[in-house]
Amino acid sequence: MFDHLISEARLKRFYSFLKGCGYTEIRPFAKGTTSLIFTAELDEKSVIVKLERPDSPRRNLAREAEILKILEPYDVTPPLIEYGTFEGLEYLIREFAPGEMIFHADIEKRHLFEIVHKTALLDRLGIDHGQIQGGKHIIVGERVWLIDFEKAGLRKPKNLTSAMAMLFLSDNYISRRVRRKFGIDGVFLDELRYELGRYKKTGELSGVFRLLSRL
Repeated sequence: MFDHLISEARLKRFYSFLKGCGYTEIRPFAKGTTSLIFTAELDEKSVIVKLERPDSPRRNLAREAEILKILEPYDVTPPLIEYGTFEGLEYLIREFAPGEMIFHADIEKRHLFEIVHKTALLDRLGIDHGQIQGGKHIIVGERVWLIDFEKAGLRKPKNLTSAMAMLFLSDNYISRRVRRKFGIDGVFLDELRYELGRYKKTGELSGVFRLLSRL
């Protein structure tokens, strides 16, 4: 899976390094623009391991680790376990987020409330995820997790409005599915636009929650 991105010898050394730290069942999982991603187990707990790609155009994992530390008290994202470097490459290990990407998940009303709560919390903390609108970084299961803060930063946030656009207002696969499931019409969407405008001006969320309660 990673043969053309990292040498077999270096990958074997990384596996040996992780095993020496107590990680087991290490398997390739996915590849991103800047990192190679693995799953593993630690003390009967599933984890995600990100290793900087040798050809990465930028280094993001140190920043992501710092943001995960800031978010740890809030249960927005699975907690950071470890950050370090291996042979000059950054690596980051966090707990696994059980569930499915929002593209494939069966979205319930409680999930919508949780997405509003967690994206608004990020806004209040001044952390902009930067990729909420894409959908790949919202995991839905027994609870909702926001993941992959590689492009996040302490800048003017727009997490809630991005999430609401993705879920309701934009024309995409997720919004069409959500509107169909909950029978959402144009009146609801107009009201949502109004309440999001009020939120941007005042930070007031009651109108958004009131609308979701009607679904």
